[in-house]
Amino acid sequence: MDYIMFFKIGNHNFTVVGTDGAYTKPLRTDYVAISLGQTLDLLLEANQPPSHYYMAARIHAIGGQFVTIPATGVIEYVGSYTPPPSPLLPSFPEYNDSAASIGFTDQLKSLGDNVDVPKEVDETFFYTLTVNQSPCNESSCIASIRLLASVNNLTFLLPTNVDILTNYYRKMSGVYTTDFPDFPPTSFDYVYGKPPKNERASGFGTSVRMLEYNTTVEVVFQGTNLGSGVEHPMHLHGYNFYVVGSGLGNYDRVRDPASYNLVDPPLMENIAVPRNGWTAIRFKANNPGVWYIHCHFERHLSWGMAMVFIVKDGELPREKVLPPPPDMQRSGGEASSPPLVFGDPHTTVGKGEDAE
Repeated sequence: MDYIMFFKIGNHNFTVVGTDGAYTKPLRTDYVAISLGQTLDLLLEANQPPSHYYMAARIHAIGGQFVTIPATGVIEYVGSYTPPPSPLLPSFPEYNDSAASIGFTDQLKSLGDNVDVPKEVDETFFYTLTVNQSPCNESSCIASIRLLASVNNLTFLLPTNVDILTNYYRKMSGVYTTDFPDFPPTSFDYVYGKPPKNERASGFGTSVRMLEYNTTVEVVFQGTNLGSGVEHPMHLHGYNFYVVGSGLGNYDRVRDPASYNLVDPPLMENIAVPRNGWTAIRFKANNPGVWYIHCHFERHLSWGMAMVFIVKDGELPREKVLPPPPDMQRSGGEASSPPLVFGDPHTTVGKGEDAE
């Protein structure tokens, strides 16, 4: 819930062939770095001397206090042999080795060439990812400062009564605003600088960005050094996206697009934005609905590092926003309509996360 993981198998290599349900060019490696919410498909050949070998995973983290003892499982070869008293533990990159995490992810490529990545975009957004501090003056506070998180210095507040999908579908009002900023309110050296103290606290809001159907979108995520800076695994509901570029330092909108991979970028649902770096993604907004985009670190999500895209209807019947599912939960925890009756052939069941 809170850490990227390194994974290895003692004395074995394996081949990465997919991520987030999409094929990748085969990548031969002895370790992977996997983000929260991400999936990886690995092919393993049992080609070592028959014995017992550890599978092991250890966290990758920057700063803070955490346990670095690996989680382990054992691969046991079939056959007649004397197993060791204990398998050897694989050697890992250092827990704070960002280069090892970034280096693995940067090697992922789509299986084919000239994939259907948008070559031109209609909308370009620049989203800063920040851990903020805010005064905490309530009696329940154990310190004078509390931590928040934000996208473009806006801390996302979940609605308290009606979810955004129900509100949008039923053409209600008063739950959200459509003014989510395309760019941060102020510019500064995101990697090494700090804005004035009075500008470090985020604002609050339930804001969305409206998108016309079939719009081609580029989002550049920029990590900042506020809150010591960490990697942010970003996840978009309702879509796969192409990861077309990434780098360390401040994103340069003139220089960096020239290095984009528009030939075989990986198709993903989750991408770890480098610590004090940036990542650019592209997708076509052809799935009408209300779609959450957020950091997959549970604490950052709960602190408000999120926003919402609302993709409008297209012209054809299959290009319309689907209604909230019958068992949709209210923001307050109660069902927004009667419970789903399983086995009813006239009931359409939506996919829980995608519908949300």
